[in-house]
Amino acid sequence: MPVSIKQLHPLFAAEVDGVDLARPIDEATHRALDDAINRYSVIVFHGQKLDDDQLLALGRRFGSLAPPRKLRSGQRLKYAEVADISNVNMQNELRRRDDHRRLDALGNQLWHSDASFRPVSGALSMLHALIIPPTGGDTEFADLRAAYDALDDEMKTTVDPLSAVHTIFHSRGQLGHADYTEAERQALPDVRHPMVRVHPGSKRRTLYLGSHASHIAGWPMPEGRLLIRDLMEHATERRFVFTHKWAVGDLVVWDNRCTLHRGRRYDDANQRRELRRVTTQDLETINDNPEVLAALVALEAVAG
Repeated sequence: MPVSIKQLHPLFAAEVDGVDLARPIDEATHRALDDAINRYSVIVFHGQKLDDDQLLALGRRFGSLAPPRKLRSGQRLKYAEVADISNVNMQNELRRRDDHRRLDALGNQLWHSDASFRPVSGALSMLHALIIPPTGGDTEFADLRAAYDALDDEMKTTVDPLSAVHTIFHSRGQLGHADYTEAERQALPDVRHPMVRVHPGSKRRTLYLGSHASHIAGWPMPEGRLLIRDLMEHATERRFVFTHKWAVGDLVVWDNRCTLHRGRRYDDANQRRELRRVTTQDLETINDNPEVLAALVALEAVAG
């Protein structure tokens, strides 16, 4: 069956049919999917049946995988590279309301780009749905290429040369969650990334920001935060946003280099929600923070 693609939003996002992602992808299919990602930035597959081995293999077909953060609650899944996007603890029970992992995960309901708080940030994320609550829990995506195009020339001139400082603790702090150890903070130091990039696949200019973006490098913090807030409000206007309503078996791939996303609220105290995610690394960002990267490598060597 040939690959078919249907656009879901006037600006971006598409539905892909004719591909069984549980099977190895041939070169022609890989090129078609890569082209679709570069054009639409968010692509949706339905009815996919993947175990963690197959999801891992799919992610590796598109790049080097970045393991998710190490959290004190432990690793429930088989592979460190597969992120456990769920409200379930190590005992396979719904997390309590005051559970640290739950409070940390609430930050995913803010607009963000995966791993922008790391020296090597995220490229593609692939999220597969296993258990979905009856209501809520949608995921929204915002098109940062279209948002950049819609800026006036004066704002483009202002933003183009700037870099923002990103940290996971800024996004979590916005919700009042600051329960992190000194070791956890040292493992995730502040990083800088340009606020405007050229997307490598489409060659279009794109904003790069999100809830992890704390302030603008070289600017007074209040002034920089106001500009980031203005840009975030602009980039997440409804005209730039696509909403995905999950069904079991859905797999959504999105490009963190030119989109923001956020999860939407659901009754996580009573309704189970389980998804799995892998994220490839944006290796072009390896030069954004060479000193930070070198320090982290040295820290891991000492810890190991």
